[in-house]
Amino acid sequence: MRVMHVTFDMRIGGTEMVIKNIIEGNSDANIEMSIYCIEAPLGPWGEDLKASGTPIAVEERQSGFDRSLISKIRKHIKDNDIDILHCHQYTPWVYGTLAAAFTKTKVIFTEHGRFYPDSSSWKRKLVNPVLNKFTSAVTAISEATRDALVEFECIKKSDIDVVYNGIKPLEPSTGELSALKISLGLPENALVFGTVARLDPIKNQSMLIEAFAETEKYIAEAYLLIVGDGELMTSLNAQVERLGLQHKVIFTGYKANPTSYLAIMDVFLLPSLSEGTSMTLLEAMSIGKPCVVTNAGGNPEIVAHSKTGLVTANNNQEELKEALITISESEKMRASFSESAIARFYELFHVNKMMAQYSKIYKKVLGN
Repeated sequence: MRVMHVTFDMRIGGTEMVIKNIIEGNSDANIEMSIYCIEAPLGPWGEDLKASGTPIAVEERQSGFDRSLISKIRKHIKDNDIDILHCHQYTPWVYGTLAAAFTKTKVIFTEHGRFYPDSSSWKRKLVNPVLNKFTSAVTAISEATRDALVEFECIKKSDIDVVYNGIKPLEPSTGELSALKISLGLPENALVFGTVARLDPIKNQSMLIEAFAETEKYIAEAYLLIVGDGELMTSLNAQVERLGLQHKVIFTGYKANPTSYLAIMDVFLLPSLSEGTSMTLLEAMSIGKPCVVTNAGGNPEIVAHSKTGLVTANNNQEELKEALITISESEKMRASFSESAIARFYELFHVNKMMAQYSKIYKKVLGN
């Protein structure tokens, strides 16, 4: 069985991590996988996979609707005898479906997330039902994402399977953690709240900082660790300075491997306005971090409220503050959430679980 993943590129991101995990998690010798990127450059994860033997083709999509790209994909799937095109996100699905039409190649479309606020267009409402007729399976990474496909993309709910993202559990090096805390200026008794995300309006770190400013008045040992970089770095630093929190809020900048930073957090925070299935949230759960998240996208499907963490209303600073205070005041609660988070991760979000579901879909669309 030859499966080719069609995507924008293989730079560092959530969709790209899913593709990487599917390929690296594939233990079925009867399934051969490759990647077709419709944009350049390939990206570091793509280079790593290529170096380890995964066949990868890269095209540079032209601006506007690039009709020549359809012909290129079509030639590639015929030349390489591709059985399944697994198209990740909307644009690759459009090009992949048109390229595979009236060939033996089956098409699978996976939606990885939605823009905030969500929207559609009359063109999509006309085109998508037609594309779906030429698509053998549609998957979404959360129930919230599936519901958005139904509402905004005119794809029938009965046609969509939910396949949660899956990852390998993190394995932090415990020997590094004390030294890291010292290097960040965190005292031994610090209660470390933390988040890992690009500094972007959609991630809503500004509200998080405001909520933390209120929390810190009640919890003297509270610190906030923000791992990531992005367009809001300057404004968020200015906000921290305005609130007088320079000694309590630590910006680390971008970290290619944030495992150790996640490991020193006592509570992981995700205050996003919109999410699909957050990979960093899964990573945090894999090492037993209690989580406080907003009720956005797939977040409440990942975090079981009052079992593995706390879920607050989207964009509600007061609720977030109350959740931070509540989880700060109970070490017993944090310990219970930690144990339950690990169990839930292995039940639903381990890479083996995701790979088993995709393997079943691959075989089903080929009639195996």
